[in-house]
Amino acid sequence: MTKELHFSTWGSWSGARQEETEAISPSRDGFRAFMGWDGVMVADPSVDLVDMCRAFMEKVKEESCGQCYPCRLGTHEMWQILEGICSGKERGGDIERLRSLAVLVKDSSKCGIGLTSTRPVLDVLEHCPNLFEQAIDNGGVPRGTYVARVSAPCSQACPSHLDIPGYVDMIRMGRFEEALGIIRRDCPMPGSIGRTCLRPCEHQCRRSIVDEPIAINALKRFADDRMQSFVQAEAPAREDTGQPRVAVIGAGPAGLSCAYYLQLRGHQTTIFESLPEPGGRAAVGIPDYRLPRRVIRREVDIVEQLGAEIRYNLTIGQDIPIDDLFQKHGFEAVFVSVGAQEPAKMRCEGEEAGYQCFLTGLEFLKRVAFGENPLSGDKLLVVGGGNVAMDCVRTGLRLGFSQAHLLYRRTRLEMPADAKEFTEAEEEGVQFHYLVQPMRILADQGKVAGLECIRMELGEPDSSGRRSPRPIEGSEFTIECDAIIPAIGQTCVVDCIFPEDGSVELTPWKSLVVDETTFQSSQERIFGGGDCILGPDILIRALAHGKQAARHIAQYLEEKTCRADPDERLGRYMARLKIFDPEEKPPYAGSSRRAEPLVLGAKERVKSFAEVEASFSLSQALYESSRCLRCYRIGLAAL
Repeated sequence: MTKELHFSTWGSWSGARQEETEAISPSRDGFRAFMGWDGVMVADPSVDLVDMCRAFMEKVKEESCGQCYPCRLGTHEMWQILEGICSGKERGGDIERLRSLAVLVKDSSKCGIGLTSTRPVLDVLEHCPNLFEQAIDNGGVPRGTYVARVSAPCSQACPSHLDIPGYVDMIRMGRFEEALGIIRRDCPMPGSIGRTCLRPCEHQCRRSIVDEPIAINALKRFADDRMQSFVQAEAPAREDTGQPRVAVIGAGPAGLSCAYYLQLRGHQTTIFESLPEPGGRAAVGIPDYRLPRRVIRREVDIVEQLGAEIRYNLTIGQDIPIDDLFQKHGFEAVFVSVGAQEPAKMRCEGEEAGYQCFLTGLEFLKRVAFGENPLSGDKLLVVGGGNVAMDCVRTGLRLGFSQAHLLYRRTRLEMPADAKEFTEAEEEGVQFHYLVQPMRILADQGKVAGLECIRMELGEPDSSGRRSPRPIEGSEFTIECDAIIPAIGQTCVVDCIFPEDGSVELTPWKSLVVDETTFQSSQERIFGGGDCILGPDILIRALAHGKQAARHIAQYLEEKTCRADPDERLGRYMARLKIFDPEEKPPYAGSSRRAEPLVLGAKERVKSFAEVEASFSLSQALYESSRCLRCYRIGLAAL
């Protein structure tokens, strides 16, 4: 054990991750001890473990869903016994009764609450039985101060930490309004996210160890589609109470999320958007066949119903200096959430020449979103390997190109695009060319005529872990084409928003520097999140940034301070403990296949921008939600 850990049984039940857990101490996140699903860790020996067991079981019995009879009654009685011991009211035989109940709950429960939550109590009973005797002899123990948190492998993997087992279970029971209420606590755009998320939660679904992961994202979309007119009734926006006003720069997922949660706390927000409609990159960078804009507009309507104001066609830094938001318009805080709109360069000869039928990926998708057909011809070349490249090449087919080719300088294995998008593009007839690097754009009378390329081979891995491509000498070749779209990435440059006096710290790449927990910048009234601090990333992470920033903007306005609270520190610590263990051998056998939503046939879907994927049917949703193992994990830390 490390010197910091005075007592630890962490990992002893499974014998897994012992080397990792020996290097983890709760003191690194400001806690004296931690008790959770895999044991106990004590950094400060003055912590009373008997009282900590009491506090832990109090949280456990509150979280027990009651669907397993032994868990519902057993956890409550365990808490009562521990409460009696800690209060000096122990009855004869209580310790043995506590032990037998802990074993009963662990062995008879079906979900993670009962299966794992008596383990730390059994550990303390096994390794420190004298502590319970001392508590009885002393007539009780002093009460400590604790913070508790409930998570799950899927919830921990989700950037916004949705209570995924909670809403999935509500769907299983047919309680769809409650399911959507749970989702909206942490995701105000379930329709958009349910169609576009890259599903990090599903990659850490414990069901995948058994057979196949739960279709978590499809279930989120189902709940929203089923209850389209639902607005969260538990926490309506307050009327204008004179609370300080907040300006939000950008009406993309991060900005909309920030405004949504600020409005729920009674802080009036005004969103400034440079485009003529809301949604940011989600609206004009994702084609309607994946994310219909009517879905985004419906979700924006809810934000406006909560009291937020959106002002369109205004660019902060150009039309309105950011300082004027404070000095002339009276805002007391600003959240910056501009998207990544600066395209990366191919470093290819001719890309700056202004040739006709040469257009960057985001500009192409934006023009199409506004009803234009900006490129024409028979043969389209798209350069890139991410989701934007996939959107461009599939959009090209829908605009009438008879051939759509995608060029990528690595292999399929290294391609970052979502596997589902790749499969659908392949079905639609997109032709893929791997290990190809553009060198020079060919033109005829100022219009694109072809692309000179060179073949590549993979060398050693680069900083991203992917093998670096290198050119093969003498392998140059030419592809004739009518249009070229580079879609090799983009960056977010925000220096044009801020004054040049250095009062707001920026990275060398001109993105905003903020605290990773509070999202506060070097200028205390300015916060930021989403692409402007990370570069292009998944929508759910931008949305999560907006939610977290709203929490700390409200804290700053209401308390004149900005700091991580114990719950946030506990969440950070539990993430370091890695709730998901891919080497685990769960006590279940594979028994079911994952449900998949209906998808339009390839020949049909390339004819229009109609939505490709359907929502789950009721029977599919009920079946798929029943596959959830409800893998909750409870953690409790001593302050």
